Amino acid sequence: MSVISEEADPSDSRLAERQGAAPPQQRVTFNRLELNRILNLYGRMVADGEWRDYAIDFLKDHAVFSVFRRASEVPIYRIVKDPRLARKQGAYSVVAASGQILRRGHELDRVLLVIDRKLALV
Repeated sequence: MSVISEEADPSDSRLAERQGAAPPQQRVTFNRLELNRILNLYGRMVADGEWRDYAIDFLKDHAVFSVFRRASEVPIYRIVKDPRLARKQGAYSVVAASGQILRRGHELDRVLLVIDRKLALV
């Protein structure tokens, strides 16, 4: 005869066995400071009438902040964070709608200058 403690629920162990007990996948995300910097830029561009919509994707290997001129279009810019490239070319990059990488680097502020400067030139 087995003794089951009141704290342990036997159905929990059976549920974990059925589900395979796989650990949750870690996703790449933007931290609070990164999002603050990106959303400040986004707010300025919306106020100027340049941008209208955005989307954030947190994937297993990279995070993407996509910027749209209209909701039905392809993104005009994608701000990508890819930690695999952090020691090589830099974790951050800005990609144009054509797929061309406009700038890549280790610091988000410096990478976003490629978008800020275009606003200043107009």
